[in-house]
Amino acid sequence: MTPKHIGIVACSAEGAALCYRTICVEGAQFLGPHAHPEISMHTPSLADYVACLEQGDLEGVGDLMLGSAHKLASVGADFLICPDNTIHQAFDYVEARSPLPWLHIAECVATEALGRGFRRLGLTGTGWLVASEVYPQKLSQRNLDYRRPKADECSEIDRIIMEELVNSTFKPEAVAYFQGVIERMKNDGCDAVILGCTEIPLIISDENSPLPTLDSTRLLARTALRHAVGIR
Repeated sequence: MTPKHIGIVACSAEGAALCYRTICVEGAQFLGPHAHPEISMHTPSLADYVACLEQGDLEGVGDLMLGSAHKLASVGADFLICPDNTIHQAFDYVEARSPLPWLHIAECVATEALGRGFRRLGLTGTGWLVASEVYPQKLSQRNLDYRRPKADECSEIDRIIMEELVNSTFKPEAVAYFQGVIERMKNDGCDAVILGCTEIPLIISDENSPLPTLDSTRLLARTALRHAVGIR
């Protein structure tokens, strides 16, 4: 069987690159040494997405995603993924108009959480993502509880993501801050933490987190890989 062609609708570089690398490296376990499905990626300027988000223009976000979707369809992609949690706020708008089917990043995370027996999840991500219903909707459908960061935590996490991580800046102070927030979530009864920005896994993992992590970037990549090779 020829694997399906994966189309990556990218937003920020670091998250998209990690997703791409994961598919390429882990493809070998299904397809043999050095093998992975065909992958194409399209990336508008991150500034264009940020401008729409700052204006609350989700249709504008969706139109950027659809622009990528049509370009990826034109080069033969079979289905699409978006390694960016925040812009999934426009997913319903996009899915109804898309030339190709999509996988939803929060569904991948919710499925993994349920499979591992987690019940209450801490949510981290940009301010836009944490304030949205992207995760609450998908988690509630699986009867999973969640906790958002406190207002001051959300503000600092957002700053770290948008000023540092998306610009490939990784500081020990940022790691320590995330660890403190996750520790508080643990004390609040959370049994795992969602790394709900695709750059967060670059500084936080099971090795340094007070809670087990749900790495949205790699979970999406692995779900796409299994879908491409026909494994559920």
